[in-house]
This record gives sequence, structure tokens and C-alpha cells, in this order.
Amino acid sequence: MELIRPNTNIDFVGRAKIAITASVIIILIGLVSLVVKGGPSYGIDFAGGTLVQIKFSGDTSAADLRKTLDELNLRGLSIQQFGDQANEYLVRVQEDEKLETLAGKIQNVLENRYGKGNLEIRRTEMVGPQVGKDLREKGIWAIVSSIAGMLIYVTFRFQFRFGIGAVVALIHDVLITLTVFSLFNREIDLTIVAAFLTIVGYSVNDTVVICDRIRENMGKYHSLPLAQIINRSLNETLSRTILTTGLTLLAVSSLLLFGGSVLHNFAFALLVGMLAGVYSTVFIASPVLILWENFRSGRKATA
Repeated sequence: MELIRPNTNIDFVGRAKIAITASVIIILIGLVSLVVKGGPSYGIDFAGGTLVQIKFSGDTSAADLRKTLDELNLRGLSIQQFGDQANEYLVRVQEDEKLETLAGKIQNVLENRYGKGNLEIRRTEMVGPQVGKDLREKGIWAIVSSIAGMLIYVTFRFQFRFGIGAVVALIHDVLITLTVFSLFNREIDLTIVAAFLTIVGYSVNDTVVICDRIRENMGKYHSLPLAQIINRSLNETLSRTILTTGLTLLAVSSLLLFGGSVLHNFAFALLVGMLAGVYSTVFIASPVLILWENFRSGRKATA
């Protein structure tokens, strides 16, 4: 099935400078946002502490909830509305107290304020600060290791020059997703690390298909400039890119809309990362291949 006519010739390489500039600006905005906020907003998995999910039978507000819990003098108290429910909240505290004891104290105070039977403790979790730090470090290493593994695979499957483009594109996708999470104040936890790893795998899959076509066309049209060969390859695989990406985004969008509040951040990360992955494959990975070849040619000329 072809959505794009065979003779289509969109100049992707010619628009690469604009695309790269836009990506750099977005990533810089994200880095500034992270610096201003003191780093990413970590979930309970990475930050450590205790999380209590509470559902009320009637409407209440975060301000009223905070005022009620202030009498417990909880350290690092944070209250956040959970999902689309106006009467459901996540309460986070940085306390080392036993989980059952702390959850019981919170329930007793809230029942005194809202009445017995008018609220339900739906979930309680506790992660120690050292465990949270360890999980955070392992999550970062998992992402770095996956990108390094993709570099080795693409280098073995094709050539090192293709691997450089693929790795730059993967780093771009992770940074873009991190930027969006920072700007929208979304939390990063183990589920989001899983989303990052999924994004890396999805993005490199698209890159491999295009790299394979570029290598094939380099043998067929070896007399043409590299930019023209890359443009030809991108146009030839455009139908496949649109079809596979469209179907994947359809599934991810369904998960985002109907998967519930627990999976909302995971689906949101996949949506952003996959869109960034298609964009980076076309406008980042391929132009990096040209830059690498120009760099090598320049070094040979100097030698």
C-alpha cells in the first residue's frame, strides 16, 4: 500500500538546518526549565518517601486537604489531584515512619475532618531514600546502556557512520521527551524509564529501515551526491513510515485516552517520544550522516 506517489521528491535534507535549529532551541528550553526547577520532578520510585492515594465520596480541594494534614507536621508534604477525578488525590510525604502507621494517622485525621466512611485509602507505597537513589541511577544506566547497545548494533549491521546518526537521533528523542515532561510538570518514575526504553527501540527500528534503503541506493546511484541519495531514500520509505507510525500512534492514543490515570504518563511519554522519533529519523539521523561524511572528507583533505 502506497500513500505517497513513487515520484515524490520532498527535499528533507534541504530543511535539515531549520529542523536541527528548532530541536536545539526546544532542548535548551528544557534544560533551562530543569535548572530552574532543580531537576526533573521524580516520582515516589526515585525521590523516596511515602505515597497515599485517597478517594473522597464528596468534593474537596487540595488546599483544604493540606490544611487538614498540617496538624501532623509531615515533612515534604505534597498533594496532587489524581487523574480526572475531582475527588481523588495523591498525598506524598518524605517520612521514614512505618507505612501502616503513617497511613493510619492520615486516615484518622481525614476521617475526623470529613467523617468516617466518606473516604477510602486506595493505595499506599513507601520507598526509602537510598532505594530511590539506587533506582534512579539504575534507570539512567538502563537508558545509556540501551543507546550504546543500539550504536553497536547499527555499526555491526551497517557502518559506524550510520550508528553515529542513529545515536544522535536517540539522544534527541529522549531529551525532547524529558523537555516536555519538565515543561508540563509531569513526574518521572520507573514506568517512564520503561517508556524511554520503548522509545529508543521504536526510534532505532525506523532508523534501521531508512539506513538499509540508503545503503542500497548508495550502491545503485553511487555517482549521485550523498544528499540526493538520502533524499531519495527518505521519499521511498515515506509511505512505510506514515503507515507504521500512524498505526502505532493510534494504539498509543487509545491508551492515553482510555487507559486510565495510572497509565496516563506512560502513554503520554510514548506519544511524545514516538513523534520525536519519526521527526529525528528524517531530520536528524540522516543529516548527521552527511555531516559525518563532510567531517571525514575534510580530515582526509587536510592530511
